[in-house]
Amino acid sequence: MKRYRPEEMRALVARLAVAAGVLPEDAAVFAHALVDADVHGISTHGLSRLNIYLRRMELGLIAARAELAVVRDGGSVLALDAGNGLGQVQAMRALEMLLPLARRNGVAAATICNSQHFGALSYYCNRAAAEGMILLAMTSCEPAMSPAGGYEAFFGTNPIAASFPTGKGFHIKVDLATSIVARGNIVAAQKQGRAIPEGWALDREGEPTTDAQEALVGTVLTMAGHKGYALALMVEIFSSVLSGAAIGSSIGSMYKDLDRKQDVGHFFCLLNVEAFMDLAEFKARLDETIDRIKAGKRRPGVDEILVPGERSARFAAANELQGIALPEVTIGEVRQWCERLQVPFECSEVKV
Repeated sequence: MKRYRPEEMRALVARLAVAAGVLPEDAAVFAHALVDADVHGISTHGLSRLNIYLRRMELGLIAARAELAVVRDGGSVLALDAGNGLGQVQAMRALEMLLPLARRNGVAAATICNSQHFGALSYYCNRAAAEGMILLAMTSCEPAMSPAGGYEAFFGTNPIAASFPTGKGFHIKVDLATSIVARGNIVAAQKQGRAIPEGWALDREGEPTTDAQEALVGTVLTMAGHKGYALALMVEIFSSVLSGAAIGSSIGSMYKDLDRKQDVGHFFCLLNVEAFMDLAEFKARLDETIDRIKAGKRRPGVDEILVPGERSARFAAANELQGIALPEVTIGEVRQWCERLQVPFECSEVKV
């Protein structure tokens, strides 16, 4: 793995997106969201996905310059259509539409249909937390997970996330798939020729497997059995059923279905902390909560109790200084697109 400066990689990804037909301002949003995932250690949702996004744009399966249309406007509730555009771009546009509504009314919500995979949910939640808001976010995904008792993929990994502003220099960040593991981890293992741990997935016949390729044509297991199944169904209802997007196995696969759009659905609910109490008071109360958690008794061998979001914030601070680590396969894909789109690869390796 070699390390590259995040700011240089952001600029390069933006130039590639522009060469693929994306407007410069949208390309900057797309690039920032992708590199931010690698900066925070979520490599499964970062530059490893650039190849498939560019490929789908090349095939006309993602509209490079889509508008975000308001289908219904209920004041603080919006039903939005992403126009089959880049998920990261349309999600940020949706958040920007919700922010003034939440400031005025205390709460604002939106469904988004006709969208794509849009990276890590925590990216949008953290952006909201930086504005003194709490964003509860959900998204449906391409079929990868079966309901409890089955082995036919119906649900995506259907994540749910929220971030909370603190006075600690980082946001409390909860971002979890309703599967036992994010499918991106299996994709990464397959690309690198690695086996996956037992208990992650079933093969195409419904049998447990450690073969990443078999897992990708089979199903990922739900987290906590029937509890993960119930949460996955809840996310599907909010994100797909309520939005009008494709449901379950009708959602297109970004990797396998290179002949049709995905039609992914998202759900955002934005809360203005100031509508409930002063932001400073909220942060003080949350900081006290964090202190009490961290002051608790530690098990043998545990040096520190961490809270959700703390580890990734430390990881991000280090990566901004020493560069993001990228596998050769990802860099190879980026270089291929640079040649294809005639964009110079102007990223210097960081020596640590």
